[in-house]
Amino acid sequence: MKNKEENDALSDKIPTFAPRISKKHMEKSFKELLKVSFKSEDTEEWLDVHFTRPIGLVFALFWNKLGVHPNVITVLSIFLGAVGGWMFHYTDLYHNIWGVVLLMLANFCDSTDGQMARLTGKKTLLGRVLDGFASDVWFFCIYVGLVFRLWDQTIPGLDVQWGVWGFVLCYTAGFLSHAPQAALADYYRQIHLFFLLGEEGSELNSYRQQRDIYESLPRKAWFARAYYYNYANYCRGQERRTPKFQLFFAKWQQQPDEAVRQELLAGSRPLMKFTNLLTHNLRAYTLFVTALLGCPWVYLLVEVIVMNLMYIYMHRTHETLCARLTERLVE
Repeated sequence: MKNKEENDALSDKIPTFAPRISKKHMEKSFKELLKVSFKSEDTEEWLDVHFTRPIGLVFALFWNKLGVHPNVITVLSIFLGAVGGWMFHYTDLYHNIWGVVLLMLANFCDSTDGQMARLTGKKTLLGRVLDGFASDVWFFCIYVGLVFRLWDQTIPGLDVQWGVWGFVLCYTAGFLSHAPQAALADYYRQIHLFFLLGEEGSELNSYRQQRDIYESLPRKAWFARAYYYNYANYCRGQERRTPKFQLFFAKWQQQPDEAVRQELLAGSRPLMKFTNLLTHNLRAYTLFVTALLGCPWVYLLVEVIVMNLMYIYMHRTHETLCARLTERLVE
């Protein structure tokens, strides 16, 4: 799908200069720049549109003036998020407030690097790796911190310490709930962007394509090989969980139908709010509130129960939609 672009990215070294926002963009008003920096209006959450993205754009314009590369901002977000996540292992309000502040700053920086990349039109392999790595680091530190926080605390309603049960709850929330929720939400967002904006407007990649790139690379390109090996497996996990979409997509590529494309977008559009809820904002703000109130175990239960119910609904609805549209294509 993007073999040329993917292979071009392999030649990108760690940049020594920052790609600048073009003069054409810089002549636009702040509101116009903000709109250009969105992925699409369909896939942007209300809180991001009115809070995170405007602040991210202010940061982007500031870093652009200083000539700072987006990848440097991503690295900064990793450190801010990691330290912020660890702050939640403390039980006092002071450290928890610092955790909130640092994670919000990390999120602004994460928004900034994506907006700068879209405004400059410059994307690198290193940037893609760092962007995917950033939130993983934040939440790994959060879950580890919560294990330590809960360990000696008593389970509400019982005269028993959390101990290993705290670890089990964090593992279930993080690895068995958060990871698949975020992966499928990202996949559905990329599907929507593909059918809305076309191939250039999305990152809807397949396991086979990414695996072919991995196998074509020389062994000395170890960094790129490691990225494409892991990314191919990530894509395979998404594809295995969406068999009805895979069947629909294969048939639609053989016989594209504009009416069917519009019908998929109409059915997919209401699900975009779930893709946003299952990626960052709901998760982060639930953590903030429950940690400040001294009951972070509630956040973990929201992950396991409430967000998994959203995940199941989103998945079933999208697969049902794809099955119905496949029937339309074979009529």
